[in-house]
Amino acid sequence: MLGNFGLLLGLGLLIFMALRGVNIFIASIVCSLVVAVTNGMLIPRTLLEHYPAGQLGAFTFAGRFFLLFLCGAIFGKAMATSQAAKSIALAITRSLGTRHTLLVGMIVCALLTYGGVVVFVVVFTMYPLGITLMREANLPKRLWAAATSVGAGTFTMTALPGTPSIHNVISASSLGTDLFAGGWIGIFAALIMAGLGMWYVERGWKVARANGEGFVENAQDRRMEQLIGDPNDAPPWHLALVPMVVVLGVIMLPRLLIGMADWSESESWFAEALRFSQAQPIIWPSMALIIGSLVCIVLFPSMRRKIAQVFGQGAEDSIMPLFNTAAVIGFGGVVTQTAGFGEFAQWILGADLPPLLSVFASASVVSGIVGSSTGGLQIFMQTLAPHYLEMGIQPEILHRIAAIASGGFDSLPHCGAVIATFVIMGLSHKEAYKDMFVVTVAIPVIACLSAIGLLMLLGMG
Repeated sequence: MLGNFGLLLGLGLLIFMALRGVNIFIASIVCSLVVAVTNGMLIPRTLLEHYPAGQLGAFTFAGRFFLLFLCGAIFGKAMATSQAAKSIALAITRSLGTRHTLLVGMIVCALLTYGGVVVFVVVFTMYPLGITLMREANLPKRLWAAATSVGAGTFTMTALPGTPSIHNVISASSLGTDLFAGGWIGIFAALIMAGLGMWYVERGWKVARANGEGFVENAQDRRMEQLIGDPNDAPPWHLALVPMVVVLGVIMLPRLLIGMADWSESESWFAEALRFSQAQPIIWPSMALIIGSLVCIVLFPSMRRKIAQVFGQGAEDSIMPLFNTAAVIGFGGVVTQTAGFGEFAQWILGADLPPLLSVFASASVVSGIVGSSTGGLQIFMQTLAPHYLEMGIQPEILHRIAAIASGGFDSLPHCGAVIATFVIMGLSHKEAYKDMFVVTVAIPVIACLSAIGLLMLLGMG
């Protein structure tokens, strides 16, 4: 009884501390100690084994995925420094105009994140540009936050196949699949997320106009707007797209070549390279991101004078996202050692639910607990995924459904990405969380359940 109470207390305290802006390292360690003490776990073992090491240790995760975070951050920094990301945003803005401001925000964010640019770089790139658009269109900031989150934090993160997102890589490395696993399921869910998300924010804008609600500027907006710089310094949009096309091309090419011919028996170096790409879901997309960064250097003269600076700053930028995620996973590593988590696992696995609905429930709950889709998915893959494989779920289907499910309840109020987005945009939970909840929690849940329903209808679930 005390152990279960301590587990709930630790979870509640983590949510409270996250909302109060307490550093996630401190919060995760404090909450881990609360869980450990109330569950009779040895403190030294908790702090030196369960939290940092083991399958779900903070530093186990950090060590395993460091290369991907590093390469992703470097590519994002290269796209930002060369102003290629800004060029793409400006081109789409000019094409669609301020009348379609919300669609502009969604499309640009989706394009950048699917092309390998990390979410926080996208938010920092888009918000200064968005201020001008919002002012001209008299658009409430809360709806811009929601629209950009549809593009950057939903379907490109978990659903679309081929993306080098950490969620795609976690699933592939855990299940032995590739980044395209369950592709058609992901596309189906992505269309629902994008379609419903845009319908909701456009409807919200219509209601806001009717109520006389519009853009309200603050001092932070004026500071952020200064980051735009001179639009004439940005490279042509068609050149700006090339690095992202290269990243996706490097990731996709081996799968296309393998699909065109059977290389399984060949001993040529080319066949070995193809097999390597299939067997290395962490290294291969990391290589693609570095190649994309090198393409930035070749294409954009401004980059050549800042190569060391860009790579260095990119490396520094990778540390905080990596360790923030690792800290949440370390807390999860402690939670999974408790009797309460074991009881939850037994209950969900033994519940009278279709297997895919059970996957949805378990992945969603774990992601909601830690407030992180990345952390929740990693915990799910290490603790529960093997049981679902034993139930007969195909690895490709489990890959995609678990990834999509992790991107729903992760965005509860204590989610780090939600908090960071509101901080950057100068918004409060009271002002903007209702819209954020609809587009990043409710609609992804609908999309995941719809995908599961379709699979069951087809006899695949």
